[in-house]
Amino acid sequence: MPAEKTAALAAPKAPPGPFASFFRDFSENRAALVGLIILGLLVFVAIFANFLAPYSPTEQFREFTRIPPAWVEGGNRAFLLGTDEIGRDMLSRLIFGARLSLFIGLSVVLASMVVGIVLGLVAAFAPGWPSIVIMRAMDVILSVPSLLLAIVIVAIIGPSLTNTIIAITVVYLPYYVRLVRASALQEKTRDYVTAARVGGAGTLRIMFRTVLPNCMAPIIVQAALTISNAILEAAALGFLGLGAQPPSPEWGAMLASAREFLQSAPWIVTEPGLAILITVLAINLVGDGLRDALDPKMRRS
Repeated sequence: MPAEKTAALAAPKAPPGPFASFFRDFSENRAALVGLIILGLLVFVAIFANFLAPYSPTEQFREFTRIPPAWVEGGNRAFLLGTDEIGRDMLSRLIFGARLSLFIGLSVVLASMVVGIVLGLVAAFAPGWPSIVIMRAMDVILSVPSLLLAIVIVAIIGPSLTNTIIAITVVYLPYYVRLVRASALQEKTRDYVTAARVGGAGTLRIMFRTVLPNCMAPIIVQAALTISNAILEAAALGFLGLGAQPPSPEWGAMLASAREFLQSAPWIVTEPGLAILITVLAINLVGDGLRDALDPKMRRS
């Protein structure tokens, strides 16, 4: 019996699985863990906004306009974070604004990532005129400041939530195209790609089944950072009146409608601004953690 116990203790432990190894590397970055917790709370609030918000985001209480937060003198416990200039509950609008902002960020990432992966792989595996046309078009987009380009696109097709997503998708598309093309050009020279060609695999299979999975690490990191940038761009367009239109509780539009009350009712401006700050910071922290976990060379000491 003692010999069996000794043999069991001497037996090598099974190596951790890929998910466990990834989470171990990710958790080494404590700031990334904090960002993940905050982001998880924001996602929870966005999903269950209908149940968590005390009021409708567009419901007006005309007798309670510009009520300060409940802990400030003159506040009302019925409106924990106060009300805006026309009596709408700020907490409810911030909760529904989280859903709207995260929806914009995720929509932009999914659209730009899918189109960017396809165009990037085509540019990598079709080195003739298709690659030249795609990359020169991306260079033209990158030559224009991102916010200015988004403003021009929205001004042409009209201000709305859908058009905001389209404009920001176009702005961030070149980053995915260039990233995927560079990664695919590096991977296509590997021995496993040559072996796949010798084995009779077609070009499409090599592109999407052989090369693409080995290019996903930098794409995932770029996607995490694009979400925060897309939220900022959408807020900027909303502030300029070119994004989601009132009475939509989009944080940028809330800032725009409240800027004239900066001195008389500062909470109307401060609260959506803090919401944008916290959300973008949390996503950026998670992006840093993903970078460290997926690329050991970038891992902090």
